[in-house]
Amino acid sequence: MSDQSLAHRAQHATRTETVHLPAATPPVNHGKTVAGWTTAYGVVIGGLVASVGVVLALVWLFWAGLGLAVAALILGKVLQGLGYGQGGSHTVARDGRAGAH
Repeated sequence: MSDQSLAHRAQHATRTETVHLPAATPPVNHGKTVAGWTTAYGVVIGGLVASVGVVLALVWLFWAGLGLAVAALILGKVLQGLGYGQGGSHTVARDGRAGAH
């Protein structure tokens, strides 16, 4: 009779798990692109401006901050389309230069 306790099964694994790897290696820049940083900074600054507008009860400043955040999202998408996003031509060229990370 074999030992089927939880401790025995944890110490003596009897089956292996299947590993499903992606078909291609993902980009190694971890999103550190011109489009990514522009979008992130723009949205953070827009949110900061909007929050200052709420604190000071200035409706126009709140909407200006939201407008800045939306503009940053649009600018980031435009930069991605121009090749400055992940996998874009400018990003791949920059990553291929000597000393680039």
